[in-house]
Amino acid sequence: MRLVQRLKDFENHYMFIKWATGGEYGKLVRAGDDYIEFNVVNLETMEYSETVFINSPLIMEVSIGGADVARVIAEVSAQIRTE
Repeated sequence: MRLVQRLKDFENHYMFIKWATGGEYGKLVRAGDDYIEFNVVNLETMEYSETVFINSPLIMEVSIGGADVARVIAEVSAQIRTE
């Protein structure tokens, strides 16, 4: 199974993605056949700072769980309640 096929199960989830030229926390918007659409979260403001389209062969690592991802989810959720 290819990574992009697996990522389709995690669309609209927060995660950390590391690719060839960087790595960011954010929300996976769409996993296409040859790219993914990823909304990057600015960790200082907990707001979406940019949308990145990443060519799937450039993806090196994806972290869906863990303490850091849980913290980002909690802080983004807290921002939603106050707005």
